[in-house]
Amino acid sequence: MKSELYLVSGTHMSRPDRPYLPEVAIKSNLLYLATTTLNASFEFGLGRRWTLDLAGAYNPFQLQPESTNQIWFAQPELRYWFCQRFERHFLGLHAIYGEYNIGQVDYLTPTFLTHRFEGRGYGAGISWGYHASLGGRWAMEFSVGAGYLHLDYDKYRCYECDELAGSETKQYFGPTKAAVSMIFMIK
Repeated sequence: MKSELYLVSGTHMSRPDRPYLPEVAIKSNLLYLATTTLNASFEFGLGRRWTLDLAGAYNPFQLQPESTNQIWFAQPELRYWFCQRFERHFLGLHAIYGEYNIGQVDYLTPTFLTHRFEGRGYGAGISWGYHASLGGRWAMEFSVGAGYLHLDYDKYRCYECDELAGSETKQYFGPTKAAVSMIFMIK
């Protein structure tokens, strides 16, 4: 049976394997990397139980011939930690803004095979996550979130011809975040 020992250090409590309260974390979401989406996140301590996570992602790659899957987005999130920052469970409130150009890809719905969608989206949501220390300055973070997105886009009939089929607006409620992140902590 494992027992945890906490030491009182100034105005906060700290674990023996982390004798400091980290100020900054640098992260990369492994789920995004698996889809060739380059990403980075910087999380800053605002108080003993509060942090601000600034995440961004960009995918300029063409994964299949005659297709496009280009996207970029930013997702800032204010987090409340139940213990202290960068330790165990947290709740977050995030915003999101991004732009995309997606078409002729066979791993999405059939509509994406016959049309290309170019537009932008913005919204907000809530999230839950868990931070697991790997020892020293390394950690993993797991988080999921749901919320609302407003999507404005132009719909084109094919990838190359740019024949406009119309402009549409959609309201989306559902998952807005999924992350399995590798983290490096900075004092």
